[in-house]
Amino acid sequence: MADISLHGISKKFGPNTALRGLDLDIKDGEFFVLLGQTGAGKTTTLRVIAGLEIPDSGSVIINGQNATKWNAAERDVALVLQQYSLYPRMTVRGNLEFPLKSRTQNFTAAEITERVDRVAATLQITKLLDRKVERLSGGEMQRVSIGRAIVRQPHVFLMDEPLSALDANLRDVLRVELKKLHNELGATFVFVTHDQVEAMSMGDKIGVLNKGKLVQVGTPSEIYAKPINTFVARSVGTPPMNLVDGTLKGNTAIWDAGKFALPLSTPKGPNGGRVRFGIRPEDVFLDQNGPATGRVFDVENHGVIKILTLDIDGVHLHATVSAQTKVQIDETLKFNWKPEKVLYFNIENGRNLGLD
Repeated sequence: MADISLHGISKKFGPNTALRGLDLDIKDGEFFVLLGQTGAGKTTTLRVIAGLEIPDSGSVIINGQNATKWNAAERDVALVLQQYSLYPRMTVRGNLEFPLKSRTQNFTAAEITERVDRVAATLQITKLLDRKVERLSGGEMQRVSIGRAIVRQPHVFLMDEPLSALDANLRDVLRVELKKLHNELGATFVFVTHDQVEAMSMGDKIGVLNKGKLVQVGTPSEIYAKPINTFVARSVGTPPMNLVDGTLKGNTAIWDAGKFALPLSTPKGPNGGRVRFGIRPEDVFLDQNGPATGRVFDVENHGVIKILTLDIDGVHLHATVSAQTKVQIDETLKFNWKPEKVLYFNIENGRNLGLD
């Protein structure tokens, strides 16, 4: 298996800077997720690790060796793409056998058959082995694509949004299967996605990218509970964290919206100073005697819960409530928040004041 370190990686494409002094450490056997929106630098990072892009500066270290100038074959990595990259006129077996028949491999026919059969059983595609790829569904093709990577038994699996083209139910199924596969293989996985649900549910560690810079690395719980700034705070969680500007006054938060005074337990920031308060929707609750009032702007029914959007002087606040809660559009409600769950951010640069 392999551990990977990127030191000071920068990469430009013409006038556009894709990566800016990126430092990243991925442990051997880790399932590491790179999370970011389009243009954040996720795919470029993956291609630099794979050896498909040479960085303008910085170094790529694999298992303690400088691999910056190694080609893709020398790095022994497998890349799984969103577009499947299969040979459509070949059978599934033919596609799985293909990487084992290259000139650099010395497998016997029996060894190739044994590897292909084992991978097919793992991915539950044995019954598809003699079917042409062009006759497969999207989910089946993605399984075959993953199988082509597994059959080589590489040190590192690099996955570039492999589930994004699939329907929601199939994404859920394959998320579980990929985690199970990772546990069985014990290999290093680097998984790229813009979907924070995938990142939170799959990653041992998450690296949040923004405009070519790594903003924060941590476990899913660390990223969720202790975001380094407002960008990370809004990058994870559905709905995203509520951010409300106001003033810190003793043990209360005086909101700009509505001028409400809400309680705080451990204030962070200068007394009388301006602060951006962060609170997750699940930590906002309806309270007949609450200190704040909002008008119901929208109600989303999610089965076991409802997500309310409250309008306070033009500022929208999300609150998660029980599905049994009866509310109507334009109804005025009183609400409160859990003081111990409030986060405090610098209103100028967005940095989490609780981490300083």
